[in-house]
Amino acid sequence: MTAQHDLIEYLLRLGDSALIQGQRLCEWCGRAPALEEELALMNVGLDLVGQARNWLEYAAELLNDGHDADHLAFRRDERAYRNLLLVEQPNGDFAVTMTKQFLYDAWHFQVLHGLSSSTDARIAGIAAKALKEVTYHLRRSSEWVQRLGDGTEHSHQRMLTAVQELWRFSVELVNADDVEQRLFEAGIAPAQQDVTAGWQAKVADTFARATLPVPEAASHFYLSGRRGLHTEHLGLLLAEMQFLQRAYPDASW
Repeated sequence: MTAQHDLIEYLLRLGDSALIQGQRLCEWCGRAPALEEELALMNVGLDLVGQARNWLEYAAELLNDGHDADHLAFRRDERAYRNLLLVEQPNGDFAVTMTKQFLYDAWHFQVLHGLSSSTDARIAGIAAKALKEVTYHLRRSSEWVQRLGDGTEHSHQRMLTAVQELWRFSVELVNADDVEQRLFEAGIAPAQQDVTAGWQAKVADTFARATLPVPEAASHFYLSGRRGLHTEHLGLLLAEMQFLQRAYPDASW
C-alpha cells in the first residue's frame, strides 16, 4: 500500500462517517419531538455534511480520476463506503439517536483534536475548523444523555436499551488498523491509544452523571466499515440518499 492510498482511505473514513451521520440526523426533519430539537438536529446534521464535503473534496483531488466530492457521496456503491458501522444504524427513538450521537461525538472530538496537529497542513486546517463545531455537538449530546439517563424511570430504561443496542459498534472507535497506524507513524493521524483513552474517559464521566453503567469493552464485530463490510441498514439509507443523483446524473439547477 502506498502512502497516498492510505491517506485516501483515511479521508474517505472521515468523510463517509460524517456524511452518513448527517444523513441520519436529517431524517428527523418533521419527526422530532419538539421544534427546537428539530432545528438543533438539522443544524448538527448540516455541520457534518459540510465537514464531509471538505474531507471528500480532498480525497477526490488525490484520486484525480475526474470525479468530485459529489460523485464520491452519491455515485459509489455500498461496499465502497468506509463509514463507521455505528453511524449507519437507524435512528430508533430519541434515546437511540442521542446515544448514537454522543458515542460518535466523543470519538469525533478526540480524532479532530489529534488531527488539528497533523503534519498534513490541509488536514490540520479542516480538523481545526470542524473541531469548533464538534465541541458544541459533544456538549449537546452529552447533556441529553445525562438528562435522559438521570431523568424518569421510563427515560432511564430507554437509555439502557439504547446503550445495549449500540455498544457492540463501539469496537471500531477504540481500535486502529494498519492504515491508521502507518498514518500515525507519518505524523498525519493521531495515536489510537490517545483517541481511545479520551473517548473512554468522556464516556465514563458522562455515563456516571447519567447513572448509566459502562458496558464491558467491545472486542470484536464480524463486520467492518473500514473494509466496506456494512450492516443491512446502509444500503437502504444510500438508496434514498442517492436516488436523485442516480435518476438524473449530472443534473444542474
